[in-house]
Amino acid sequence: MANVHTCFIAGHARLPQGMAAQSIFNSLTITAEVDRKYGVIIEASCTLATDHGRQYIHEILKGISIKDGVEDAEKLIETHYKGKAANALVAALKDLYRQYEIAKEDEQSNKTI
Repeated sequence: MANVHTCFIAGHARLPQGMAAQSIFNSLTITAEVDRKYGVIIEASCTLATDHGRQYIHEILKGISIKDGVEDAEKLIETHYKGKAANALVAALKDLYRQYEIAKEDEQSNKTI
């Protein structure tokens, strides 16, 4: 549920050749609803081809704080996800973090004193 305490962020990466999802999408996207104060991922989704894959990534990412980076999330994906999209998932996660950093900077520059 969207509210003033969260923001919605998306990260993108190219999919490798030969993946089922590539026939539908040219890139893999990870989206996340993130708590503004603590950087905790409340909900996450991705454009993997199967519901099971999307749910699995959601479960890996949910509850992780990206406030100080995504290294913990990267390690979880690298350790537990053994599909062809592993590198694309990590790249999309890194892009999501870049977008999070940009959003934080924008919010700080728009605050009035």
